[in-house]
Amino acid sequence: MSNYMETYKQWCTDPYFDADTKAELKKIEGDQAEIEDRFYRQLEFGTGGLRGVIGAGTNRMNIYTVRQATQGLANYIISQNGQEKGVAIAHDSRIMSPEFTEEAALCLNANGIKAYVFDSLRPTPELSFAVRELGCISGIVITASHNPREYNGYKVYWEDGAQITPPHDTGIMAEVKAVTDYNTVLTMDKADAQAKDLYQTIGEDIDRPYMEEIKKLVLHQDAIDAVKDDLKIVYTPLHGTGNIPVRTILKELGFKNVFVVKEQELPDGNFPTVDYPNPEAPAAYKLALALAEKEDADLVLATDPDADRLGVYVKDQKTKEYHMLTGNMSGCLIGDYIIGQTKAVKGSLPADGAFIRSIVSTNMADAIAAYYGVDLIEVLTGFKFIGQKILEFETTGKGTYLFGMEESYGCLPGTYARDKDAVAATMFLCEAAAFYKTQGKTLWDAMLDMYERYGYYQDHVESITLKGIEGLEKIKNVLETLRNEPLTKIGDYTVLKARDYQKDTIVDLKTKEVTPTGLPKSNVLYYELNDDAWVCIRPSGTEPKVKFYIGVKGTSMEDSLEKSKSLGQTMLDIVQKLI
Repeated sequence: MSNYMETYKQWCTDPYFDADTKAELKKIEGDQAEIEDRFYRQLEFGTGGLRGVIGAGTNRMNIYTVRQATQGLANYIISQNGQEKGVAIAHDSRIMSPEFTEEAALCLNANGIKAYVFDSLRPTPELSFAVRELGCISGIVITASHNPREYNGYKVYWEDGAQITPPHDTGIMAEVKAVTDYNTVLTMDKADAQAKDLYQTIGEDIDRPYMEEIKKLVLHQDAIDAVKDDLKIVYTPLHGTGNIPVRTILKELGFKNVFVVKEQELPDGNFPTVDYPNPEAPAAYKLALALAEKEDADLVLATDPDADRLGVYVKDQKTKEYHMLTGNMSGCLIGDYIIGQTKAVKGSLPADGAFIRSIVSTNMADAIAAYYGVDLIEVLTGFKFIGQKILEFETTGKGTYLFGMEESYGCLPGTYARDKDAVAATMFLCEAAAFYKTQGKTLWDAMLDMYERYGYYQDHVESITLKGIEGLEKIKNVLETLRNEPLTKIGDYTVLKARDYQKDTIVDLKTKEVTPTGLPKSNVLYYELNDDAWVCIRPSGTEPKVKFYIGVKGTSMEDSLEKSKSLGQTMLDIVQKLI
């Protein structure tokens, strides 16, 4: 958007924009930098939808940018003749989430598309389930996931229950981009929409089937029954959507000692007890760990605001210390438990069984898949690509989904939904804790057993935040420089193969052979290194960051941690020089 001042003035004077919006913009009059940041571009509708800071302006999350995105989505749905199927909509606890939900629903309604709107906040995975349960063409979740409190977002799903993938993602993005005049965006009165049966409220009618589908997956109710009075669980929803569904499912399975962090129990978009409602951040667990110490809990669980990510601490009974599990560690714990116990309970695994992970997830998943003799399938970052694989299995009849995970604290134990599910992950982690307890082990013991069996894999993520127009340009330049001048050595490691997902190439640096990646194009560079190590670099899809993913394999816990730390620092040094 070239003339941001002109757009700013239009928002300040056009009768279309409400008085509160104009008052907010009046306050920044004369602040050129702030005006530029709010109006230099249209908030980008990408493959994950919208995500941005709440506020007035074209580069912000507000009722107008939500309406605009929804009009584009409506236009695409109509082009696909899907308006009769309707759209399911859910929201989390963030500021403006209920308002954005209403705006999206009424815009769809004005376009003749039915909206199924949850009566209050719900987890993202339940929306994914609802899309398929109701036979909808699409779904929307109003959430900014684990971003800071000033953010909100808008995620779009397609009829398979997964977030949008090709060709629908580019089709919807094009339609959203084509909506340039806010005055052309349709909306209608809620009472009129309800009278025409275009606006339908949903709730318990979806909650129960969703819960029952998850409970069907339980492998060892016998183990839960055996230790339900002894296993102690501390849980925090971090002011988000997880409180009711997580507690409900644990109660219904029989767990007696579930201690909820009272200060973080109720939904609150201001997230008053945490700087950052992210279960990946150790600071988010301060209250939960204090409660765990008090109750001598076996494990500590935290879900993010939209309850698709699960964070975990587990107790080492020998040292009495609580260890934080990364998303890779908890994902592998759950995956190993599900695949191993499915085999134990049923006697065998499907011949075409598959363990699916994202390209930036741990190589321990590969070792688990090899151990059980199942396929390991890599997909691009973003759980929607795991959902896409499930759809492919269903449509071709080739492949049986066993488990899917990504490093960012997300996994899916079944096919009832097509997005990561912290409610189901919680259930399985607690079931696994119960199972191992019957064997005299903790989850930490089980994790150590896995290291001994598969190898001491260590994975972590580094990032550099580069905000604003200049930041975006710097991130772009870093990727382009590395693309044009490929790395051959990273610290003590030699690059064996360099993957460029944008160019769809894998270059063997020794033989110079070039093969395709076999995955959709994406702005990602991946380096396969010696000794089962790897590095991946990509821009974040949700934040102004360039991210580096590091994976190593060591001879012990200490060795792997040292190698991981060293390789991460080396990558940071390389990129800092390019900024």
